[in-house]
Order: sequence, then C-alpha cells, then structure tokens
Amino acid sequence: MTDWRHRLPPVRGRLQLDAPLAPYTWLRVGGPADALFLPSDEADLTSFLKALDPSVPVTVLGVGSNTLVRDGGIEGVVIRLGRGFANIEVLDGATVRAGAAALDAQVARAAAQGGVGGLEFYTGVPGAIGGACMMNAGCYGSETRHVLVEAYALTRQGDPVALSNTDMGFSYRKSAAAADGGLIFTGALFAGRRDDPIAVTQRMSEITASRETSQPIREKTGGSTFKNPKGHSAWKLVDEAGWRGKRHGGAMFSPLHANFLINTGDATAADLEGLGEAVRADVREKFGVTLEWEVKRIGRLRS
Repeated sequence: MTDWRHRLPPVRGRLQLDAPLAPYTWLRVGGPADALFLPSDEADLTSFLKALDPSVPVTVLGVGSNTLVRDGGIEGVVIRLGRGFANIEVLDGATVRAGAAALDAQVARAAAQGGVGGLEFYTGVPGAIGGACMMNAGCYGSETRHVLVEAYALTRQGDPVALSNTDMGFSYRKSAAAADGGLIFTGALFAGRRDDPIAVTQRMSEITASRETSQPIREKTGGSTFKNPKGHSAWKLVDEAGWRGKRHGGAMFSPLHANFLINTGDATAADLEGLGEAVRADVREKFGVTLEWEVKRIGRLRS
C-alpha cells in the first residue's frame, strides 16, 4: 500500500481501498481503483477534496454508461456520486434543477410530470447529468447545450464554481470546460418550456420505442462507441467495413446496431478496446476516415 492511502481524509460516506470497478460500469469490465470514495453529499465531497493530498490523482466515475475501465484499474482516488447527488426539482418558469447523479431518463420523466417540455430527449440518453454536462450528451437532434442554463461543480481543490452555458464551451460530444478533468460536476439547471404532460410523455414513449427497436439496450454495452465523423455515420462505416456481429474474445459489435460495442459475457477491457481499435484501423484503411472514440477509456493497461 502506498503512503498516500494511509493519509486519506476522514469521510461520512464510504471509502474503500482496492475497490472493484467493473460493477459500476455498464460494460462490466475493468480493474480496481486504488481507492473509491462515495461521498454522502456535497459537503462531504468538499471537505474530502480540500484535505486530500494535491498530488493524488482524482478520477470521477459517473454511472459508467459510456466508460471503459481498463483491466489494470485506476490510479489514485475514484469518486462516484450517488444518492446525495440525485435530487431533481421542477421549478417555476419551466426550469429543472438536477443533481449530477440523477439519471438523464429520470430528469426527463420528472420534467414531463411537471409539465415541462424540451428535455424529453434525455429519456434516450444513457447516463446521468454529470456525464451529460461533461460530454454535451444528446440524441434525436437535441443536445445538452440546447437546454442547459448553468452547471455547478467543484474544483479539484474543493472550491465551488458555477458555469453558464457559454462558459461550458459545448461542441459535439464535448465540453471545453470539462476537457482537462479539473471539475467535478455536482448538478445543473435546465430551461424547458411549458407543455402538456401527456404530450411530453407521448414524445418520450416514441423515443423509448425507437431505441428498443434499433439499439441493444438490454446488453452489456457502453452506448455509441464512436462519434459520428463529419459527413458520415459511424455505424454505417463499421457496418460497411464488415464488423457488425463480429467477435474478438468476449467482445462484439452488436448485430442490431453496428456502433454498439457489447460484452457478450466474459470480455475483458482489453478485448473490448482491442476490437474497437481493430475496427478503427480497418475503417481508416478502407474509407480514409478516422473514427474517434465516444466511449471514454480510462485507467491502466494490465501489466
């Protein structure tokens, strides 16, 4: 055990050494965190960050919907936000405040029940609000940048910050403000529009039905594997290169949707990443297009 793990600050939440991370990701793979911290609330997280040795690396893990943890695990402290960060509140003026750990789909449902439209696309986004802020999550023509008013975060030093939509620097599947990993998002404020709850719920049902028929949402997957290159659809490139349904160890690109990487049951992170890299190389050779990973790959390779 390294020295810094003997000197971790006291917490009210849960702090575990050598913690398995595979159960926290949708792909169900990956090695352990040197230390895993599940803070009870924002005050607990703030005091921990302020007291933590600044040389210790910190990684934030959301609900793991688009994250591949490598087999060697993650150095330093992994922070995963839970129930204390999952609040959702529908406010006056068709605005919705949500914690970073609130699932996107739950935010959409709460908005619908409160008669707020414009956020129904979140029912088709796997993940939570913290991840949505980090990567400008979206689907079916709508993105986080279209509805976000403010995002709230803590710095690595535990200082609170509020960022406007402009401050976030949103682009396709990216936030410039989150690019260096120095922010831990704790919540966000969204603006929708007043709408009939029945009409909003109907649109959400249509999105859900579309996903169920076109995406392998019941599988161990990480959502869309690659970003859409300009002028192309990633799934079409993967499909036309001949990788739909093709296996590599326990990994496979879905027969239902060629841009969804699947753990068929016994895949390692190396299987999944290796298959993705093989597809990228083949697509580049055949079509001259470089696919960029949308799934976030973090951690150490197994030595």
